[in-house]
Amino acid sequence: MNKSTIAEVHKYEGKEVKIGAWLANKRSSGKIAFLQLRDGTGFIQGVVVKSEVAEEVFQLAKSITQESSMYVTGTVTKDERSALGFELQVNGIEVIQQSTDYPITPKDHGTEFLMDHRHLWLRSKRQHAVMKVRNEIIRATYEFFNEQGFSKVDPPILTGSAPEGTTELFHTKYFDEDAYLSQSGQLYMEAAAMALGKVFSFGPTFRAEKSKTRRHLIEFWMIEPEMAFYEFEDNLKVQEEYVSYIVQSVIKNCTVELKALNRDTSKLEKIQAPFPRISYDDALKFLHEKGFDDIQWGDDFGAPHETAIAESYDKPVFITHYPTTLKPFYMQPAPDRDDVVLCADLIAPEGYGEIIGGSERIHDYDLLKQRLEEHDLPLESYNWYLQLRQYGSVPHSGFGLGLERTVAWISGVEHVRESIPFPRLLNRLYP
Repeated sequence: MNKSTIAEVHKYEGKEVKIGAWLANKRSSGKIAFLQLRDGTGFIQGVVVKSEVAEEVFQLAKSITQESSMYVTGTVTKDERSALGFELQVNGIEVIQQSTDYPITPKDHGTEFLMDHRHLWLRSKRQHAVMKVRNEIIRATYEFFNEQGFSKVDPPILTGSAPEGTTELFHTKYFDEDAYLSQSGQLYMEAAAMALGKVFSFGPTFRAEKSKTRRHLIEFWMIEPEMAFYEFEDNLKVQEEYVSYIVQSVIKNCTVELKALNRDTSKLEKIQAPFPRISYDDALKFLHEKGFDDIQWGDDFGAPHETAIAESYDKPVFITHYPTTLKPFYMQPAPDRDDVVLCADLIAPEGYGEIIGGSERIHDYDLLKQRLEEHDLPLESYNWYLQLRQYGSVPHSGFGLGLERTVAWISGVEHVRESIPFPRLLNRLYP
């Protein structure tokens, strides 16, 4: 007997296999039962024909309940109607555990109900597809940066200072000291870049921002590369190549999942470097032309502004050279203007907003110290960061990509709460 997963049944066409699975759904008539089976690797239809199996097998197929676990044996056959391309002609069922009163039935449920049952909702075909896309983005991320000669470095989650101020940090006590949950590993990645050249991190970050929008999570994951001897233009090039790489990897390796999500892949196929750019100044003029008269120079762009700008492009668009007052203390001023910095936000198409924020970093000691003082940040907490500018300082740049927003965009799901296994939202810490 060949033991297989659903994802690997194509290796056994015409042969009998045994699969460990759960029953996602079923339908039956008097003479045939259709079992929708899942095993974590995918979904397949099992067909049980009364005239071809023992009576007890057919009765079991008709009586087995949603989300019961079992071993199923049968012959793998081609089925062009299936997204998988195969189905299973079942000849045996061995129930492991009979499920009763499974709460998520094949009907519409409210979002709060589904979120309360997130541990079970993950089993559905749609949520399974989103998690598979997420996994492919992570896999392709490691592949891209490894191929480009980056080293993976893990910055701490508990920190004694904040890279972007302390207003949106979770505070905790670290024995007799104050500590915070990290909102970014960037400062530590800059130190790593001075040692290893090109580095990236991938880990959880935390923002105590009391926001309820479809783009915000309290706990989320970020990919943060940092590169020594990379200036502003070099940084943008890495960003557009990286985003292009992960999108095309998802298209190539998640065809079944994108189909399950009804994702329009023709839009994703256009995501190829280079990406268009627009300066903050020109973006402001564009918004005024579109009737956004409420926003003035020096104001930050909100979701409606970003969406309006993105609608003019079929690729992600860089908005560059934001006012200095809008951005964190560490960003390098533009060479010809001290009122804007060498930074860019990458705005995803289709209304998904900013997925990357990046900049060239200040590498001059005196200027960085001045910026820290202007932001009323304690110099003693940032002494180690200043020392990076004392001992062999070089131009360097980096960026952070928000994984969940990127998953939501590529998957085409409306809310980031579906792009992470167990979302932490303003009013949700369960399950």
